Amino acid sequence: MTDLEDLYREIILDHYRSPRNRGELESPPARRVEGFNPLCGDEIVLTLLVDDDQVTDIKFAGSGCSISQSSASLMSSAVKGKTLDEVRGLIRTFKAMMSIHEASLEPAASGGSDEGSHDGHDGHDGHDGHDNGAADASGEAANGLGGLGDIRRLGELAALQGVVKFPVRIKCATLSWNALAQALDEIQA
Repeated sequence: MTDLEDLYREIILDHYRSPRNRGELESPPARRVEGFNPLCGDEIVLTLLVDDDQVTDIKFAGSGCSISQSSASLMSSAVKGKTLDEVRGLIRTFKAMMSIHEASLEPAASGGSDEGSHDGHDGHDGHDGHDNGAADASGEAANGLGGLGDIRRLGELAALQGVVKFPVRIKCATLSWNALAQALDEIQA
């Protein structure tokens, strides 16, 4: 398992040092959304172009920790060229992966001994009305993975699965995904 963890760490560092799709698209015509994580100060500006129900281009800007910036880079690479339905499926699967640790702790949570998933850093992102999937951990998030096949389907995004060991870092990893979900909601409204 150490080799896999090393590989994941290298993927995260590579996307942090050499981010893909960094910058901003002209808005309009691109949809522009901003996200902010008040716990650590991470900021994201996401701009995307959608044409014929497909993400034709996506860029991100902002500042933050290696987790938030790597996640934004990985996310932008994963969704470019995908249909909106495919992107929504990736969002659900990624958020489910980010909440699997909390979902597995839910039955034991009454004892208050879980690793902080109920200490105010449970992954809920109150600034934009979106959460990281933890709120529906008993339902869609738990079902969203449907087994390891869906995690494998994430490709390089699976490198971020280790973040669930650190509940306060989940918001860092899901910041760009929440911004993406917000943008899709605005586009499809």
